Amino acid sequence: MPYADLHVHTTRSDGSLALSDVPAVARRADVSVVAITDHDRIQPFNGPVIEREGVTIVHGIELRVETEAGQRIDLLGYGLEATDALTGEVERIQRNRIERGRAIVENVESRLGIDLNLDVETGFGRPHVARAIDAHPDTEYDYEEAFDHLIGNDGPCFVPRDVCPFDAGREILSEACSVVSLAHPLRYPDPERALELTAKLDAVEREYAYGGPVDLTPVDRAIERHDLLVTGGSDAHDDRLGLAGLSRDAYDALELPSPQPSGHPLE
Repeated sequence: MPYADLHVHTTRSDGSLALSDVPAVARRADVSVVAITDHDRIQPFNGPVIEREGVTIVHGIELRVETEAGQRIDLLGYGLEATDALTGEVERIQRNRIERGRAIVENVESRLGIDLNLDVETGFGRPHVARAIDAHPDTEYDYEEAFDHLIGNDGPCFVPRDVCPFDAGREILSEACSVVSLAHPLRYPDPERALELTAKLDAVEREYAYGGPVDLTPVDRAIERHDLLVTGGSDAHDDRLGLAGLSRDAYDALELPSPQPSGHPLE
């Protein structure tokens, strides 16, 4: 089991795990460090790294950006301390998320002739739509099929997000975070081109739950070429933590701030 799972989502974006439940779920999975990396969200707790109920919680974020070549990639920021620039960008993105979420829901309801009965609010994402489709008694799609046939990037109900350019996003994160990493590099349509961007980053997510064997040679070449730090995590959108992550030595190499102890629960 990894010592640190540095890619975890909660109900503050498109995960099903409540932020307040993270310490207990981490202990159950024998994970000592968890980074909360909700999409385009700043967490409500103070401090770049905190300790709650015996678990180290890293304040993180996952930010989608677009390269000059038109490829959309995700950046992970760790040890976050909010800046005006990041706060402004997050607020802009959340407004767009709500508009986009409403459009996707309307597309699905119109196409299937159903009412999903979904409230589109801050933190809303496509997994919310997929879960609602799966749960609806009058649809034939399960969660995965909802993405495959309806709301995936090539689906008939898909609506693209408005994201910021790579250089702008990287700069915003670099000012607010101790470490900025390229997320899941082998998931993109052009992994080699995505990995070229690590020349401007601190790290790359080498350890990741891809769901099967992958050739990490391109990632390792980028690590060596650009002297990158290594991050890793499960990309959990539920309560299954520790499917991928870092050893203690690899986590310590990131040199994130020491955790600030507090008796206050996560909210």
